Amino acid sequence: MSRRNSQQSVDFETITACGESCVSCPKKAKGICPGCLEADGYVPEWKDSGRCRVHACTREHNAPFCGLCENFPCSQLTSVIHWNPNIVSHMEGLAKQWKERRLELGDTDKEETQ
Repeated sequence: MSRRNSQQSVDFETITACGESCVSCPKKAKGICPGCLEADGYVPEWKDSGRCRVHACTREHNAPFCGLCENFPCSQLTSVIHWNPNIVSHMEGLAKQWKERRLELGDTDKEETQ
């Protein structure tokens, strides 16, 4: 698969604040979890703290995911998304694809493309 085709396969409507996609999550498939986007960050994984901290932070900063935040990469990123040791490069890649997609679509007025 060419790099361009792999970029086109990302469905940004399914990308969560932490850069994941709940689409193929077994917990979501079994109905155990509604998914972070669908539940606005209030999912069973974070029931003790009320809401996913990553989700809450991106909403506070008006960013669809961390890689598009004006403070990216922040000092909290690697400790909050501890399960992904490559989170900074992962978010950089997603942000690059997001911006390229917006340019391809002629959506140059969005803040996220700056």
